[in-house]
Amino acid sequence: MAVVMSCAPKKPTQPSSAQQQTQGATKQKSKPASQKPYTVLGKRYEPLESYMGFVQTGTASWYGKDFHGKRTSNGETYNMNNMTAAHKTLPLGVFIKVKNTDNGRETIVRVNDRGPFVKERILDLSYAAAKQLGVDVVGTAPVRIEALGYQGAEQDRYRALENYDKGVYSVQIGSFKDLRNAERLMSEMRNIFGFSEIEHTTVNGEHFHRVYAGKFTSLKAAEQAEEEFSTHGYPGSFAVSLE
Repeated sequence: MAVVMSCAPKKPTQPSSAQQQTQGATKQKSKPASQKPYTVLGKRYEPLESYMGFVQTGTASWYGKDFHGKRTSNGETYNMNNMTAAHKTLPLGVFIKVKNTDNGRETIVRVNDRGPFVKERILDLSYAAAKQLGVDVVGTAPVRIEALGYQGAEQDRYRALENYDKGVYSVQIGSFKDLRNAERLMSEMRNIFGFSEIEHTTVNGEHFHRVYAGKFTSLKAAEQAEEEFSTHGYPGSFAVSLE
C-alpha cells in the first residue's frame, strides 16, 4: 500500500487569543481570593502560603450570635456551634490545636475565617470552641496555637482522630537552619531517649531541620515530656504526631 506524503512542511497552526490566555493562566496560577493580601482598618495582612512550623501564643476571644449565619472568609456560612476559628494569616482550611494556658484545656478547630482585628488578639473562636476551652465565660484567654495540617491531605501528617490521646507521638525540641546543629542534637537525644529523628521542611523558601526526641504512645505522655523539655533547656518544645 503506497502512502503519498507532501514534501512541504505544514505551517504550524497559531493558537487563538483565547487559547493563549488559557495557557498563560495555566502557567501563572493565581492564588485563591482568600489567600491574597488584604487590608483592614488601614493595616495590610499577607496570608501565609504554608502552615508548616506555625506556633503562636497570645490572646483569644470568641464570636457568636451576632455573626451566626453570616458568610465567612472562605465562603462558608458561619455556624457558632461548629468547631472553627478565625485567624488573620493562617491558610484557610488548616486545622490547629488551641490550648488555654490558664486552665490547661485544649481542642482542635478548623480555620475558616479572617480576624480578629482587635489589638493584641490572635484568634477568634466559635462559641462551641470557646465553650470547650472555657473562654465563653471570661471572654478572652491566653492561648497557644499550633498548626496541624489539612484533614485527609496525603502530604500532611494531620488526620482527624476519634481519640487524640492514642497514637504515636514525639516532641519537637528544636528547629535549625544549619543541618549540622540538628544532627548534633539528634545524636545527643538518641543516646538519652533511644529515639530521635530529623524532619526536613521548607517554610517560605527557607529550609529548616526539626529535631524530634522521644517516642510516646499517647498524646498525654508526649505533652508531659513537652513540659519537661521546656523547663530543662528547650523552651518552645511541643508534641507532634508521628502517624
